[in-house]
Amino acid sequence: MKTVILTLTNPPELMLEGQNITPDNFAGKKAAEIAALDVWEGKQKSPLGNYFTVAGDGGATAAETKIILRGDCTRVKRIGQQMTAGEIVIEGNADMYIGGWMKGGKIHVRGNVDSFCGIGMEGGELVIDGNAGHHLGASPRGEWRGMQGGLIRVAGDVGNDTATFINGGTIIVGGDADIHVSTHGEGGTVIIKGNAKGRVGGQMVKGDIYVYGMIENPLPGFKMVGEVEQEVDGVKALFAHYVGDLGERHPVSKGKTVYANLYTRV
Repeated sequence: MKTVILTLTNPPELMLEGQNITPDNFAGKKAAEIAALDVWEGKQKSPLGNYFTVAGDGGATAAETKIILRGDCTRVKRIGQQMTAGEIVIEGNADMYIGGWMKGGKIHVRGNVDSFCGIGMEGGELVIDGNAGHHLGASPRGEWRGMQGGLIRVAGDVGNDTATFINGGTIIVGGDADIHVSTHGEGGTVIIKGNAKGRVGGQMVKGDIYVYGMIENPLPGFKMVGEVEQEVDGVKALFAHYVGDLGERHPVSKGKTVYANLYTRV
């Protein structure tokens, strides 16, 4: 695997749209060609090299290309958007839409990210060492398909509307979650190892939610059906098992109604 190192030497005054920063776009290119790729700051189009120094060439394919970003990327959006393979390491914080519509590969953020990261994600792995903003792994605004596959792992806390319209994949949150988790969920798994503020699983049809801590103001649309031992993220634990959201439509499979599952740690 070949490594391309991007070092932010000229931070943008506005937000930088960095959707070309992917192994797919860097593959097969020399450093000078990578530096010539377009980025947008507001309505101004400029070459990537106006903001970053570029060291190293891309690999022959996306899968053979690794990108390391250095410097404060809190004003750089859309890193890894729609990537299919390869690896990206962000050595600090990053802005919004990191890993949006990602299909494969791995992104590792060694800091915090803003909102809308991993939206519409279909595959791959997004690892965030710090906190994440709102709408993590959710659907884009105006769309009813959220995260469909892959894994998102956040070590810290997440904002509101995590996993809205989730269809598949797994989100693991090491800290707390704000309101609205898996709203309108149609599948997938969300694991909250801390507390959740409330409105967990509202209008959820299918899928699983695990909450290890307290849920503030649990929704009345979930009914407890018993206790069950489950292995979650490699560790077995006992959970209270609820089904719901009882006020929503639910499919029938083999003569039985399929509900979403909410598990709370006993």
